[in-house]
Amino acid sequence: MEASAPTPSSFRVALGRQALAHPLTSLALALAMLAIIVLMISSVWDLVRATGDGMPAWGLLGGGAGFVATSLGALGAVVLRRLSTLAEDSMLGFAAGMMLAASSFSLILPGLEAAGRLTGNDWLGALTVVLGLGLGAALMMGLDTLTPHAHPQTGPCGAAPERLNRVWLFVMAITLHNLPEGMAIGVSFAGGDLGVGLPLTSAIAIQDIPEGLAVAMALRSAGIGVFKAALLAGATGLMEPAGALVGLGLSSGLAIAYPVGLGLAAGAMLFVVSHEVIPETHRNGHQTPATLGLMLGFALMMVLDTVLG
Repeated sequence: MEASAPTPSSFRVALGRQALAHPLTSLALALAMLAIIVLMISSVWDLVRATGDGMPAWGLLGGGAGFVATSLGALGAVVLRRLSTLAEDSMLGFAAGMMLAASSFSLILPGLEAAGRLTGNDWLGALTVVLGLGLGAALMMGLDTLTPHAHPQTGPCGAAPERLNRVWLFVMAITLHNLPEGMAIGVSFAGGDLGVGLPLTSAIAIQDIPEGLAVAMALRSAGIGVFKAALLAGATGLMEPAGALVGLGLSSGLAIAYPVGLGLAAGAMLFVVSHEVIPETHRNGHQTPATLGLMLGFALMMVLDTVLG
């Protein structure tokens, strides 16, 4: 029997209780959201005017590429009858490796370089990126604590998870997972350097294919029909173009917003990898294949960044 959807009032009550139960996390989320809103307001006019260099268009195309890649992977569930947990864990490990390398090579390093130029001091530049890392971690920690969703290794969590069935909770978890990827794509193009945006977008699109397949197969194993599972898994990729819009807005105004935005996207991705992806790949006893997949993904991203950067 499926759980009924929460009414707006009941969800607000549950959200308030969850926030009171986790005051520090809620405060961190509030500060992260406030910082994001301030940065976005400061950059709206510049984003509207930024038509000559084509970077907003590149960012949106990059987010769309992530959605298409996720959908292509999800379509594989129509053909495959089943996917072993070994294959799933290996593919998710591969995706984690590419996300880790993308955070390092395509977000943190360009952020350090940009912040160093702006501040004229290596220490201040590093602290600027660290600020962004903290904001990204706070954003994802707050969303993880307050948004109703479910992870296979921990079960339902967030506000009022009992009001939704496990399939929708799982879809919510994957949707949250895709948000920092989209933000990273948008931020990477906001600085006007294709050498930063193209490698990162390529990496995210490549790892979205096995990720989309793994999500669709997990939905099938939860009892969802073949085509509905593929549709739901593909739809989670819509968060990537949406996140790309957020990333472009974050980093297209104040000069200092660019390195902070790169750090924020990196912090959000690192949080997702450590908090969700790696624990999931290790819970079935496939640590070694998952780790080898992670190393392969990291190496591939390093090559892409060198060739395309």
